[in-house]
Amino acid sequence: MIEKTYQPGSVEGRIFEQWLEANAFAAGAGAAPGAEPFSIVIPPPNVTGSLHVGHALNNTIQDILVRFNRMLKKDVLWQPGMDHAGIATQMIVERRLMEAQEPSRRDLGREEFLRRVWQWKGESGGTIMNQLKRLGASADFSRERFTMGENGAPDDQMVRAVTKVFVELHERGLIYRAKRLVNWHPGLETAISDLEVENIEVKGHMWHLRYPLADGVTYQFPIGHDDDGTPIEFETRDYIIVATTRPETMLGDSGVAVHPDDERYASLVGKFVELPLVGRRIPIVADEYADPSLGSGAVKITPAHDFNDFEVGVRNDLEQINILTTRGEIVDTAPEVYRGLDRFVARKRIVADLSALAEGDPTRGLDHIEDKKIMVPHDEKSKLVVIEPFLTDQWWVKADVLAEPALAAVREGRTRFVPQQYENTYFAWLENIKPWCISRQLWWGHQIPAWYGPDNHAFVAQNEAEAQAAANLHYGKPVVLRRDEDVLDTWFSSALWPFSTMGWPDETPELKRYFPTSVLVTGFDIIFFWVARMMMMSLEFEKTEPFHTVYMHALVRDEKGQKMSKTKGNVIDPLALIDQYGADATRFTLAAMAAQGRDIRLAINRVEGYRNFVTKLWNAARFLEMNECRRVEGYDPKANRLPLNRWIVGATARAATAITKGITDYKFNEAANAAYDFVWGTFCDWYVEFAKPIFMGDDAAAKAETRATAAFALDQILKLLHPFMPFVTEELWAETGKHGPARDGLLMLQEWPQMDGLEDAEADDDLNWLLNVISSVRSVRTEMNVPASAKLPLILVGADETTLRRLVASTTLITRLARLEEISPQSEIPSGSAQFVVGEATWALPLAGFIDLDVEKARLTKDIGKLEGEIAGVDKKLANEQFVAKAPEEVIEEQKSRREVAIDRRDRIKAALARLS
Repeated sequence: MIEKTYQPGSVEGRIFEQWLEANAFAAGAGAAPGAEPFSIVIPPPNVTGSLHVGHALNNTIQDILVRFNRMLKKDVLWQPGMDHAGIATQMIVERRLMEAQEPSRRDLGREEFLRRVWQWKGESGGTIMNQLKRLGASADFSRERFTMGENGAPDDQMVRAVTKVFVELHERGLIYRAKRLVNWHPGLETAISDLEVENIEVKGHMWHLRYPLADGVTYQFPIGHDDDGTPIEFETRDYIIVATTRPETMLGDSGVAVHPDDERYASLVGKFVELPLVGRRIPIVADEYADPSLGSGAVKITPAHDFNDFEVGVRNDLEQINILTTRGEIVDTAPEVYRGLDRFVARKRIVADLSALAEGDPTRGLDHIEDKKIMVPHDEKSKLVVIEPFLTDQWWVKADVLAEPALAAVREGRTRFVPQQYENTYFAWLENIKPWCISRQLWWGHQIPAWYGPDNHAFVAQNEAEAQAAANLHYGKPVVLRRDEDVLDTWFSSALWPFSTMGWPDETPELKRYFPTSVLVTGFDIIFFWVARMMMMSLEFEKTEPFHTVYMHALVRDEKGQKMSKTKGNVIDPLALIDQYGADATRFTLAAMAAQGRDIRLAINRVEGYRNFVTKLWNAARFLEMNECRRVEGYDPKANRLPLNRWIVGATARAATAITKGITDYKFNEAANAAYDFVWGTFCDWYVEFAKPIFMGDDAAAKAETRATAAFALDQILKLLHPFMPFVTEELWAETGKHGPARDGLLMLQEWPQMDGLEDAEADDDLNWLLNVISSVRSVRTEMNVPASAKLPLILVGADETTLRRLVASTTLITRLARLEEISPQSEIPSGSAQFVVGEATWALPLAGFIDLDVEKARLTKDIGKLEGEIAGVDKKLANEQFVAKAPEEVIEEQKSRREVAIDRRDRIKAALARLS
C-alpha cells in the first residue's frame, strides 16, 4: 500500500543507493544493442567547492538530458570529476596551516606542502560530489576524474596529457616565454587570470600632476575660446599636466603621450619632460591612445604597470620600468626615500612630496586633486587585495593561432550555441584574443615541464631525463639543470577535460566511443575561459570539436532579480531547499524556470508550489491504487471504447510529444511546464474526477477499462516526469509495480514513451467540449462572486444534435463539478444572465436572486478603472527615458511584469462585464 504521505528525506538516500547498487549510472547502462553514444562531461567544480544554486541548475539540466537520453536507449556516459583549483586550494591549505599555528608553506618546503594539499583533498575535497548525489545526479561516479590525476605523479595519465600538450605546443612554436604584463596578486605573489579579477567601484581620486618641460622648452596653451571653440587666448607654459589614479606609478613613467591631432601639444612631440621626484628625462610621444577630450589630453605612460600603457610603450619604444616587488613594495632602484614602502604607503608619501614640491615651484608637482569614483581590480575571491598590472617573465600561448579553427567550427555550424546569441560573445572574444598567460607562481598545480641551464636557457621536455639529454647536447657537456618552479594555469588542464577524462593521450575504448561529446552545459560567464579553450585544444590535438552543442544557461537570481551575494544576505542554499522541500521539487523548480537566455528569479514560493506538485502526483497514485487501478497484461490503449479513456490516452501522447520536443530543443521550461499542465491539470484535475463516477458505478466493463487505462497513463507519467523528478517517480514505479505484471527493472532504465498514433479526434472533441463547459461555468461563478453553496440553473440556446448528445451523456458530471441545480435547453436567454459560448450554443447562468447585478457591474467597472490606472502609471514610467536609463534591470523587468499581469486581469474582467450586459 502506498504510504499516506511522501517523505523525501526518508526516500531519496535509499533510492540513490538502489541506483548505485544496480550500476544504473554506468556508461552504457540500459542501452539498446548498437545504440548511438550520448556523452556529456561535467563542468568540473572546484575541489574546494560546495553546491551553490548555479551548480544545482547546471547539474539539473545535465541530469535531465542524461536521464532522457538513457531512456531513449542510447549508450550514455555522463563523465564526472573535479578541478584542482590552483589558487583557491593553495589558499585554503595555507590558511589551515596558519590557523593550526603550523609552519608556513615556505617553511615546510614544496614537497611537504604538496603532501599536505593531497591529504586535505583526500579528507574533504570531495564534498561537492556527494552534494551532487543528493541532487540526484546520475553521473558515472565510478569514472570520476581529477585534473591533477590520482596523485600528481608524472606517470599518471592526466599528468601525461597535460605534459604532452605543453611540450608539443612548445615544439610547434605556440608556447613561448616572454616578459609581459599580467594581473598580479601581491598577497599570493602570482599571476592570476582575468576570471580571478573583479573590478569594484570605489571612491577614489584623480591626481593632476605638473611635469616640467626639459631643456627650457615652452609652448602656448589655449585658455580662452570663441563660440565656435576656436582658441583666442593663450598662456605660456613650461610644464604639461597629466592625471592619474595611481600616483605611485609615476616612479615608473617612461613617457608622456598626446594625440597626434591635438594642436595644443603639436610643438612638444619629440621633446622631453623632467619627471618630478625622480629627475629622469622622459619623451613626449604622439599616440592615438591619448584622448584630447579627457582632462588635459596628455597622459603619463607607465608601460610596466598599466595594460594600455604597455601597448603604447611597445608602439613608441618606451622603457619598461618596474617599480614594485612581487609583494607590492617599492623596488630598491627607486629613489631611496621610497624604497621598501608598501605601494599604498608610498602613494601617500609621493602625494605629500608632490604637494610640497608645488609649493616651491608652480611648474612641477601637484596641480589639484579631483574626487572620483573609479574601478579598481580586486582579488575576486577575497574582494580585499588590489590586483596590480605587473611586468614579469611568464609562459604564454599564441592563442590567436589556436583561435582560428575554433572560430571556423562555430561559423561553419559544426558546433552551435543555444541560445544562438552567445555565438556573438564567443566571436567577439576569439576575434580579439590576446596571448594567454599560462604560468602561475604557485606550488599546487601541474608543474611546468621546463628545466633551465646555467645561462637560463630553457629545455622543455616530457621528463627530466629528456631535458638533461637536450641540455648536454646544447652545452656539449653535462650541466646541472633547475626545474621551473611555476605551475600551469588551472584552465590549461581543464581545457583538455573532454578528451583527457576519457584516457587521452592513450587510445582508449572510451575515447573512441564517447568522444566527441554530445553537448556541453555551462554558464555564460566562462565562454572565454573554458569553452573556447576546450575548442582550441580539441581541434589542435584531436582534429575535431569537443561537442556539437553548447547550451548556455543564465544566472539564478533572487526573486527581485538581484544577483545573489553573501553581503546582500539573499543567497539561496540548494541543500537547504532539498532538506525542506526535497530534491524533486528543487530540480523541477529550476527546470520550469530555465527559459533560454533569461535569468531565473528564484522565489521560495515557487519551490513550495512544486513540492505541492510532488504531493499531487503521490496522492493521485495513491487514489488510483485505492480504486484498484492496476496494470493489465496485454493492455491495448487503442482498444478503449469509452471516450474518456480514449481522450486521456491521446492527451498523454500529446504531452509526451511536447515534453520530448522541449528537452530536445533545450527549452527545459517548456518541457517542465508541459508536464506540469498535463499531470496536474489534465490527469489529476479532470481525468481522475471524471473517472470517479465510473469507479463507483455498476458497469463492470467500463470500470475495468478505466482502471487499466488509469494505470497505463500513470506509468507513462512516471516515465515522462522521471528526468525532472527522479526520486518520487522511481519510488512510485516500485510501489505501483507491486500489483499486476512484474516490473522489468528500475524506472530510470525503462524506455521513453513512444505513443504515436494514439490520438483520437472524436474523443478529444467530446472531452474538450465538456472541459470548456465546466471551466466556463466555474469562471463565471468566480468572477461574479457567486457563493460556493449556491446551485445555479444552466440554460443553453441554439444547441445542435451533437451538443445535445454530449449533454445527455454528461449532465450528471457537469452538474456535480460545476455545482449546478439543473441544465435545460431553452429558446431564449433570461435577462440578468451571464453568458458564454461553447461550440455553436450560447450558455447562460441566470444570476438574479443569487447576486446583486448592479452592485457586481459597479464593482467590475471600478476594478477595470483601477487596473487601467495602474497600466497607465507603468506606461508613463517606461516612457520616461531617465527612469529607464537609471533604474536597475530587475526594476524594469518588474514593471513590465506588473503591466502584463494588469492587462490580463483587466481583459478578463472586461469579458466578465460583457457577459452581464
